[in-house]
Amino acid sequence: MLESGPVRADQVIYRGFEGLELVADVRGDKDAWPVLFLHGGGQTRHAWDKAAEHIAAQGWLTISLDLRGHGESRWSEKGDYSFTAFCADCVSVVDQLDHPPVLVGASLGGMSALLAEGTSDREVGSGLILVDIAPKSNVEGVKRINEFMMSGLDGFNSLEDVAAAIAAYTPQRVRPVNLEGLKKVVRERDGRWYWHWDPRLMSQERTEVVAQRFAGLIDVAIRNISIPTMLVRGLESDVVTQEGVDYLMDSLPDITLVEVAGAAHMIAGDKNDAFSDAVSAFLRDRITPRINP
Repeated sequence: MLESGPVRADQVIYRGFEGLELVADVRGDKDAWPVLFLHGGGQTRHAWDKAAEHIAAQGWLTISLDLRGHGESRWSEKGDYSFTAFCADCVSVVDQLDHPPVLVGASLGGMSALLAEGTSDREVGSGLILVDIAPKSNVEGVKRINEFMMSGLDGFNSLEDVAAAIAAYTPQRVRPVNLEGLKKVVRERDGRWYWHWDPRLMSQERTEVVAQRFAGLIDVAIRNISIPTMLVRGLESDVVTQEGVDYLMDSLPDITLVEVAGAAHMIAGDKNDAFSDAVSAFLRDRITPRINP
């Protein structure tokens, strides 16, 4: 049965790699098929709020996870924010669900989901949605992400300064009037505001894309993926290149491409309605027949 109003989010703690506590917002019927949302680097589970609520209202169980070192999830004691750790967290959470979920990952979350599915000897998910991430990316676009994340390592004087930093990175969006929502992505400490993630994320060789020396691993992983896949690309994104799109389209046997006009790298935040509609259509047309043959 479809929900007629807002779908309540329940906070649930999952265990990631080595038992690390990971916090998630869970919406929808607990017996429904799960859809696991993994956000991008420097974001939190709240990046998916509107999309997750929309999908839950369609009859799915949505799980929006704070990645390790982000949001309310625990920070790694060892400062391990490698793709291996994010990938292992994904598999660990999946193993705590009743069904193999549809994996929805943006940027860092997308690469983590891709590696989880492609390096396993089993099907981790029942479907894979990659949100503006591909193995071959634009170096300048990735550099801009890193510069944005580095911009607040020393903290901000006010929420207005936080809003200004976000507006500079996402000029295509309308700047919010009510700044209270920004408290989902920053923490106040000693009178200053800091991003809601462990600064050690930026102290190691880790970006939104896997280092070139791991290119062979990515190639193997991609060729090991057989589940239905969709790539959602923002047409204004400076991260995903046409070369990256072509590589995925040529390599994956069952892939659909959706391009969203007016959206940059963070598609769900830029054009949530278009993004949610694309995910709904994919779940209806490609996943439902697979899980209910």
